Amino acid sequence: MRRTLPRGGRTAPEVETLFPSWPVTAPESLSRHSEVRGAIARFLLAGLVVLLVTALPAAWWIRSVAEEHAVDHVLRTTQRLTSYAVAPLITDDLLSGGTADAAQLDKRLQPWLQDGTIHRIKIWDEDGTILYSDERSLVGQNFGPPPWDADLVARGEGVATIEHQEGSENTHESRAGQLVEVYVGFVPASGEQLVFEAYYDDAIVREEERSVLLSMAPALLLTLVLFQLAQLGPAIGLARRIQDQRATRARLLQHAVDAAELERVRVARDLHDDVIQDLAGLSYALEAQEMQAAPEQRGMLGRTRSILQGSLRTLRGITTALYSPDLLTLGLPKAMTNLAEPLAQRGVDTSVQIDPAVFLTPEQEGMFLKVAREALANISKHAHASTVTVHLGVEHGATVMTISDDGTGFDDSRSSPEGHLGLRIMRDIADAAGAELSIRSRPGVGTTVLTTLPHDAVTVRL
Repeated sequence: MRRTLPRGGRTAPEVETLFPSWPVTAPESLSRHSEVRGAIARFLLAGLVVLLVTALPAAWWIRSVAEEHAVDHVLRTTQRLTSYAVAPLITDDLLSGGTADAAQLDKRLQPWLQDGTIHRIKIWDEDGTILYSDERSLVGQNFGPPPWDADLVARGEGVATIEHQEGSENTHESRAGQLVEVYVGFVPASGEQLVFEAYYDDAIVREEERSVLLSMAPALLLTLVLFQLAQLGPAIGLARRIQDQRATRARLLQHAVDAAELERVRVARDLHDDVIQDLAGLSYALEAQEMQAAPEQRGMLGRTRSILQGSLRTLRGITTALYSPDLLTLGLPKAMTNLAEPLAQRGVDTSVQIDPAVFLTPEQEGMFLKVAREALANISKHAHASTVTVHLGVEHGATVMTISDDGTGFDDSRSSPEGHLGLRIMRDIADAAGAELSIRSRPGVGTTVLTTLPHDAVTVRL
């Protein structure tokens, strides 16, 4: 009795495949929203990194400017102190070592020293001799060439620096940490060029630094944050457009894969209902003719019938390969085993293992089955392998199918070997389901096909 594959009308799944339902399903919509949220989160994280990378140099620059401003303020304060408080009290008696005028200068400078604003005061002559200091042991000592810039001091502009005091003249200041050292040149009534030196605690500079930084930082940070927020809207739109394009591409790929599957069914049906049935009838006719033919003709008719029956077996094998096993009837393990059966019949050592922990939707099972069918077809046609293993299991939350053979292999660093259209088909099938397919192969070593389906992949059905 002739067995007929479906020919006339298409089944409901086939009609649904040919005329896709474009609206996004709930799982796909959730996946899209999840991916958009992930893209936004990555954008915000990148923005935060950029904000930090930008803010730190800006803060350092503001701090440097604030320090320069604070030091300049200390210098101008020292210039006023020198001009209005110190210079009028410089007398010949004080320059010659008199104590009366020195005591008067002490009294004038005492408030500055008592409140900690000034740490040390020295008055130098041009030769580097200390003429006056609040530390009396320094008076009269000469420390060689002066440490200041003579031209600046001569013009009364002054010099101010922040540093640790480690010179020979700084025995009493070496343990005070960083100090603001200021030199201001002045000419008292006696007409001799002198230099007023004051050491300030660096806290006054640091305090002004913090004040400037805190006053400018909010405006700077607000500007950077607003800049990031201004880019957030376009970034969200771009992420959605990219996701829409990916979803459209996945739908088109799935449509192409399903269309190819329908074409396989059609070709298998036509071969079975027409060519195979006609050739089977011809085989029966030849067998009947052989039985009635003359003895000298029986040999030729027998050989013809054998060739015809071999072609029939080949066509039935092609039909079986084209027409996928019924997953709903057989289940994934049996369907996989059936795919490997032709190789086993040819003497190839085949092994099919499916981890019981694997849990897939029917669509995902169909994806793995289609990839396995193409991979095994490639092995059958090109690999000349003696051993083939198929393993489907769970690794790090993802479902992974590994198909390995010990055949001739090829150089995977180059493009797909000529005629290996199956490799391209496998990639399209995996891509349409949200899976990743990789191929490792070396000439003379064999080939391994890895298909990885992430745990959060959503197969697009049309």
